[in-house]
Amino acid sequence: MKNPRDIIKRPVITERSTDLMEQNKFTFEVALKANKTEIKKAVEEIFGVKVEKVNTMRVPGKQKRVGRHLGTTSEWKKAIVTLASDSKTISFFEGA
Repeated sequence: MKNPRDIIKRPVITERSTDLMEQNKFTFEVALKANKTEIKKAVEEIFGVKVEKVNTMRVPGKQKRVGRHLGTTSEWKKAIVTLASDSKTISFFEGA
């Protein structure tokens, strides 16, 4: 099995993802090749919670321009993890 910290890269903190936290849904950037079962096991191992459901989506890279040079940003994968209702919550803002 892979290291769970290689699968879960970072939490995605946006206005929409903070609204989803009230529904016990947490958003993470994950490895492109990770599947739903690997993501579920990694979140349960890192945070010590019970995962009910995992939704994944690939976010395509955007075209960016610097002067006359055109390039694209990297494609990445996002996972929205729903925790079980009896599970404790994940806290990203420990000092806040």
